[in-house]
Amino acid sequence: MAKGHRSQIKRERNAKKDTRPSAKLSYARVSVQKACFVLDAIRGKDVQTALAILEYNPRYASSLIKKLLQSAIANAENNNGMNTENLYIAECYANKGPTMKRVRPRAQGRAYRIEKRMSHITIVLDEKK
Repeated sequence: MAKGHRSQIKRERNAKKDTRPSAKLSYARVSVQKACFVLDAIRGKDVQTALAILEYNPRYASSLIKKLLQSAIANAENNNGMNTENLYIAECYANKGPTMKRVRPRAQGRAYRIEKRMSHITIVLDEKK
């Protein structure tokens, strides 16, 4: 059991804000599995290497993630005053978003469901010590 009143616990939890620069892409029209293939390739790398990997990766998700990474780099420069040479990808993950349900007509009056999946992709950067 946690000690203290519920409001005190919430106050302490909210006081620990994450100040690392980040960028989030919501409702990306790519499934979580397909996005994770690309995210696994760049996790932990410095930003110049990650941009080079994304530039030549043939997957569709790499173009989305490249724009997202450039946005996170711009956030680090403008909002936090960080140097781009020292940045690396501390966290990157994709969470499940809503699914669009579509119907595909099939033989003898049947209908098959097609699920068009979406994801929420997040990239968090940090400076090397």
